[in-house]
Amino acid sequence: MPATPLSTSPPIYAPPTDCVVVTTPYVPGARIVRVIGITFGLIVRSRGLGRNITAGFRSLWGGEITEYTQLLEQVRHEALVRLTAHAKGLGANAVVGLSFDTSDIGQIMTEVLAYGTAVVVEADASPPAPVALR
Repeated sequence: MPATPLSTSPPIYAPPTDCVVVTTPYVPGARIVRVIGITFGLIVRSRGLGRNITAGFRSLWGGEITEYTQLLEQVRHEALVRLTAHAKGLGANAVVGLSFDTSDIGQIMTEVLAYGTAVVVEADASPPAPVALR
């Protein structure tokens, strides 16, 4: 079986490695020593006439619109890269509570916002304590 050329597979968008980013309010194995505040990464991208036409034809037959899926994967990755750059510029080494917000602008553009809380964390070697709700 011949190998699939790399150009036909979708790109892999790996998370940035120079700043810890988590959706949880804490970083496992670390403790928050300073909360800096809100951090964000914003990008607005036009879908483009070619993508809109191709997607319009695909929507006639149903199923996934891969042009839009790939666009949103790329845009969310770029928003995440901008978020980490903003957080590091504020002096953070981690972001907790990551979320994404997406909206359309004028039915031709997509806005993607990545946001969270910029923090400074340090390694915590103490044994984990059980969580108790009172």
